[in-house]
Amino acid sequence: MLPAVVSGVFLAAMLTAAINIWLARRKSREEEISRLRTAFAEAFAAHSAYKEMPYAIRRRRFDAAAEERVRLSETLREIQGNLSYHLAWTKIESEVVGAAYAELVQELRKTAGAAMRAAWEVSPIESDTAMNIPPAQIDLSTLQTLETAYIAAVREHLRALRRSWWSR
Repeated sequence: MLPAVVSGVFLAAMLTAAINIWLARRKSREEEISRLRTAFAEAFAAHSAYKEMPYAIRRRRFDAAAEERVRLSETLREIQGNLSYHLAWTKIESEVVGAAYAELVQELRKTAGAAMRAAWEVSPIESDTAMNIPPAQIDLSTLQTLETAYIAAVREHLRALRRSWWSR
């Protein structure tokens, strides 16, 4: 009778340990996926910050030109650093996501960069009615397809991580 009780206790302990290990791995994997989701979103936020710079330049203060040049150039420098960081990080994390992000950033720098140059060449906005900037002045619509491709690459990468977890 004692061996049956001992082996029953042993079996229960082993089953409990296995369940706890499985739950811990599951929680760890979900935390990792959440961390990646946040990091990929931060990469997109860096892209969005750069994308907004033509509008910020166009809407700069007209009564403090020198200070605005410094403020906006420092902001742009910080954004450029973030873009460079995220370019490297996405390439390290996933070749496919990194390629999609690199293509997005390349087009972003070309399109938004040209819009920034044009925004610096016009006088700052001085009235509330001029705050609405039509697409004819700043058109960044060419980025939409690449933004969608980046998001799709991220989504597939995260899905693949979930699938690979279940197969382990």
